[in-house]
Amino acid sequence: QEKLVESGGGLVQAGVSLRLSCAASGFIFSIRTMGWYRQAPGKQRELVARITSSGSTNCADSVKGRFTISRDNAKNTVYLQMNSLKPEDTAVYYCQTTRRQIDYWGQGTQVTVSS
Repeated sequence: QEKLVESGGGLVQAGVSLRLSCAASGFIFSIRTMGWYRQAPGKQRELVARITSSGSTNCADSVKGRFTISRDNAKNTVYLQMNSLKPEDTAVYYCQTTRRQIDYWGQGTQVTVSS
């Protein structure tokens, strides 16, 4: 049973940092590409960043230079370091992986950035 549990969200002021964590279980974490997505109310869920099993990363233009995705295979955990947060970063952030072309999602963690 694949399980993803996000944590680390909160209410912060613009310009500060947060680190989100996603704890994974029920699958071989080390061989999976992992992603972070976010969804604001009334908006489409969007890809924020992803990291492959080999450590290659990419991220959305909107967060490039501010957010960094990383993984710790020994802990079955993927992280999203978010710096210089902006109000437009406010969203529910979801951890994601794919198996057999099926997406698996965590429950999400709320990030709210005030100005």
